[in-house]
Amino acid sequence: MATIRPFHALRPLPANVDRVSAVPYDVVNTDEARALAAGNPLSFLHVSRAEIDLPASTDPYSDAVYSRALENFANLRASVPLTVDDQPAVYFYRLRMGNHQQTGLAACYSVDEYDRDLIKKHERTRRDKEDDRTRHISTLRAQTGPVFLTYRASRAIDSVADRVTSTPPLFDFEAVDKVRHTVWRVTGADMEALVEAYGELPCLYIADGHHRAASAARTRKYLAEKEPGTAHEEADWMLAVAFPDNQTQILPYNRVVKDLAGQTPEALLAELKRRFQLGEGEPDPKKKGEVSIYLAGRWYALRLKGQAGAADIGSTLDVSLLQEQLLSPLLKIGDSRTDKRIDFVGGIRGTGELEKLVKEGKAAVAFSMFPVGVDDLMRIADAGEIMPPKSTWFEPKLRDGLLIHLI
Repeated sequence: MATIRPFHALRPLPANVDRVSAVPYDVVNTDEARALAAGNPLSFLHVSRAEIDLPASTDPYSDAVYSRALENFANLRASVPLTVDDQPAVYFYRLRMGNHQQTGLAACYSVDEYDRDLIKKHERTRRDKEDDRTRHISTLRAQTGPVFLTYRASRAIDSVADRVTSTPPLFDFEAVDKVRHTVWRVTGADMEALVEAYGELPCLYIADGHHRAASAARTRKYLAEKEPGTAHEEADWMLAVAFPDNQTQILPYNRVVKDLAGQTPEALLAELKRRFQLGEGEPDPKKKGEVSIYLAGRWYALRLKGQAGAADIGSTLDVSLLQEQLLSPLLKIGDSRTDKRIDFVGGIRGTGELEKLVKEGKAAVAFSMFPVGVDDLMRIADAGEIMPPKSTWFEPKLRDGLLIHLI
């Protein structure tokens, strides 16, 4: 079962929602966050990336940053760009980017079910990133950005979504990145029907936001240890938006390598032709098992070798095959998690970004990947496996500061 719980959302007023809500804290660095928030004192980046209001030399994990985040959060609440809904609700949240549209449900989801793997994971988390968001949540006593979940589509949930989203929304705005965000508040019988329908789902899957989810679980434990005997009911729940699998969009997570490990482009091409099926190609691979390679000013299409009888599902993914068959033996990339010679480029930046990096000399070769499917993600999570690093790029992104869960 999947348990959801309505909550009293802290949210912007409709008149200010486009100025308050912001990109997720973890998709921008400090300089990018500072530029996005420039001239906008209402931007939630002043809360989620509070180092932008401190000297440039400030350590983003210093005490001063969390103190400033709390101060900025309190100021937003006091000036009433943020208000608390007077009764608990859940919220349909629609994202529209170009021709793609997906509608999910924002609600509180069970930390107990996360701990028991009824909310399934496919990614390892880093302790330093967990530490940061755990401290941010526990300092503000608020979860300010949602976890992105997915589930196998349900007709019962779709039926309520169709009905509710035909009514006037609470929010409807286009962000600067041209993604449209539309939110409907759901109460009464429709809310009760959703609680029941989610209860029929066997499980949920984390699509994006493993560190947010892990930090929510750690915050609950931290508060229980810090204030024993005090009830922290809200900390038993984490803010998330769950989208049906047939609407969830995964873009490729592409790779660039800074040098050719001492080889010339001609020598690498000769070795690729010897080992693989290789020919002239387009920037975007057409199917699973194909990789487009940008080298010496031209695009090539390469066919990876299948891996029959693999011990685990993750090793059959294109990113794994590329690592084992090409990056490791030919470009000497050992551990792609730690090797400084490889970098990763989200599919939202397009293949033009890959060409640009190579032409500017910031990379010697680029690899455009075919995206991982949601079914692959679910099969890996069902098997209790971990996906290779930088396998999926989910787009469009949810906004921070749009719906906030106070704990």
